[in-house]
Amino acid sequence: MNQFLSQYGGQIAELTFEHLWLTAAAMLLASVIAIPTGIWLTRATRWANPIITIANILQTIPSLAMFGFLLPLPWLGERAARIAIAALTAYALLPILRNTYTGIRSIDPAILEVARALGLTGTQRLFKVELPLAASFILAGLRTATVTCVGIATIAAAVGAGGLGELIFRGVASVDNRLVLAGAIPAALLALAADAVLGLFERKLRTPAQ
Repeated sequence: MNQFLSQYGGQIAELTFEHLWLTAAAMLLASVIAIPTGIWLTRATRWANPIITIANILQTIPSLAMFGFLLPLPWLGERAARIAIAALTAYALLPILRNTYTGIRSIDPAILEVARALGLTGTQRLFKVELPLAASFILAGLRTATVTCVGIATIAAAVGAGGLGELIFRGVASVDNRLVLAGAIPAALLALAADAVLGLFERKLRTPAQ
């Protein structure tokens, strides 16, 4: 084991950093898209079902097929990292979008009426009432999306984008379980760590409302 770690330790650390970078970039992009869209859907409810359905369809596409669909696109296919980030973003959209929409829509209408009676504008109601009350729902969506991205990011190695999946694919190709575990265990630990940290923040946000 010590010999294995001395041989592959640096590579594991480098691929873990790549894995984190792909996940973080995808989560940032998905959040920038999904949270404002979810807010807009609470104002334009007739579009909610069609748009959430589209996000749901993206979620059901097998990961390898998603990467394959993106390969021919000229503005993505020339760089493997772009393909990986675009695919991971697509998978992260649904939980963030759905939870943002559901969180805001589930707010008691009486609270919003009080905010209007106090003279708050639509923007003030959004930032001072709706988003704070829906924050735990939104964070739950971010938590689910992050864990999903960490897992699917292992497939990024299939298009040459790096990440811990590179060790897994190499281990499978060479029938070396040590390499498979060297990629799978850090990926699982990243997912567990992300879930634990975001879960802690989620519980803290829920506590004042209880």
